Amino acid sequence: MSSRRTAHVLALALAAGGITGAVAVPATATTVARSPITLGAIQYDSPGRDDRSQRSLNAEWVTVTNTGSGAVNLRGWTLTDRSRHTYTFGGLRLAGHQSVRVHTGIGRDSGHDVHQNRRDYVWNNSGDTATLRDNHQHVVATRSWGRR
Repeated sequence: MSSRRTAHVLALALAAGGITGAVAVPATATTVARSPITLGAIQYDSPGRDDRSQRSLNAEWVTVTNTGSGAVNLRGWTLTDRSRHTYTFGGLRLAGHQSVRVHTGIGRDSGHDVHQNRRDYVWNNSGDTATLRDNHQHVVATRSWGRR
């Protein structure tokens, strides 16, 4: 075999090896875009006496914030605590750079305040975790406080 033909066969073999290597790249190398939705301020300890009044229950809240410029539809998203109390968002569309407070008690929902319609406290003062999941149940954000 001539040296020119040997070089050509070697080049083809190296190219084929490079293609094989490129095909074998694992799928985990793909990056997933981060959500602009985050958890903001949390008032887990209602000010004053814990008397289970609607005023006291609604003074316990979690803020969900859209840090992006585009609106995000929160339909089907969930907010849960460590004990798995779950609030599911309805058709709320959160505009860019806007926030909504999720109150524990009963009240009238608006674009800036929604209510879990509970008659008891959700967030543990001594320690808890708020977990926000999208409508595919992917964890978007978590915040913890106190003892674990």
